[in-house]
Amino acid sequence: MTSTVLPRRADRISVVGVLNVTPDSFSDGGRHDSVDAAVEHGLALRDAGADLVDVGGESTRPGARRISADEELRRVKPVISTLAAHGVAVSVDTYRASVAAAALDAGAIVVNDVSGGLGDDAMAAVVRDAGCPWILMHWRGHSERMQELAHYDDVVREVHDELMARVDAALAAGIDAERLVIDPGLGFAKNAAHNWALLASLPTLVGTGLPVLVAASRKSFLGRLLAAPDGIPRPVGEREAATVAITTHCAQQDVWGVRVHDVQASVDAACTVTALRSAAAHGATT
Repeated sequence: MTSTVLPRRADRISVVGVLNVTPDSFSDGGRHDSVDAAVEHGLALRDAGADLVDVGGESTRPGARRISADEELRRVKPVISTLAAHGVAVSVDTYRASVAAAALDAGAIVVNDVSGGLGDDAMAAVVRDAGCPWILMHWRGHSERMQELAHYDDVVREVHDELMARVDAALAAGIDAERLVIDPGLGFAKNAAHNWALLASLPTLVGTGLPVLVAASRKSFLGRLLAAPDGIPRPVGEREAATVAITTHCAQQDVWGVRVHDVQASVDAACTVTALRSAAAHGATT
């Protein structure tokens, strides 16, 4: 394993492409559950502009059943190694230290940990020894029961404080601050109102000085926002315009990146925000 740094761009926020090699993920479960199909999609995400392709082998949607580490690794390792051999920057979406270590050996350069390090006490040592970036997501429990934990007096303050506790734990474990990223964990132990409050208060997280990743793509709170008159949520595949709107908002709030399914649409939105900012700055000096 070699030491790596977080991919950053000067021209726009980063866009992380979602690659689920699972049969049960909420948006694309079963579509890329063979190695060939997953690799093809991963290459397509890279070609569409993804700065990082996030490979996950276990669904973390609400209510999803957990799988064994061996099964998770069987799903992700050949995909990661093949994509890395093609020069694709890959992150592994896992909370298990053993899976993260094997994925890093296979060519992944970032660990995207939905548990923020709470899911496996050994994860910090794996990340420290690898010298790789570690995305710490706000988390209160596994998928089977996380929605039971969606209780807050002040969701913005509590998510901020709980994330900072995970950052402090990572620093105490010897991980360099410049390798840490924080993610508010939209939809994880949070209802729609919580998600919207966090999105409206992104400066609170950006103000920590740490890179911020936002993962809102196609999530159920967008489906409920766009529900039909009879109350039926908008289908998953028809939530892209709302996802792009959130990408635009995130770019305006100076987050580090967004994690999305449709990479090109979010790249286009991010580039547009950069162009508008550049024009405004140029206009202010002429």
